[in-house]
Amino acid sequence: MRGLLIIVVSVSLVVAALFSVDAGLYASYALLIVAIASAVVLPLLSSLKSPGELKKPIMALVAMVVLFVISYVLSGSEVSTIQAAKGVTENTSKLVGAGLTMFYLISGVAVVGLIYSEINKALK
Repeated sequence: MRGLLIIVVSVSLVVAALFSVDAGLYASYALLIVAIASAVVLPLLSSLKSPGELKKPIMALVAMVVLFVISYVLSGSEVSTIQAAKGVTENTSKLVGAGLTMFYLISGVAVVGLIYSEINKALK
């Protein structure tokens, strides 16, 4: 029954998107909101059964906030005249730089983790 409901909703979204770009965008926004709400609410509901399991996700969230603060401090706020003419402010430049720096840091951590995992598997 759920499969049929998903198919009906998907087909109706495709048909709506064919007639209006706005309908497709609004449907995408609605689905994104549902996905985000599901990703946040469902783990919280399951963690209420065992609150001890919240320790690792909270530590990961704190680590991400710390990485963002480090990235924000390291990023520059330079704005060229061309960027200023397009409406880019120093704060926007600093946030974009922080996002890029955080992406580089997380990518580096992921690569180091992959290399460590492979070496660890090879030695066992």
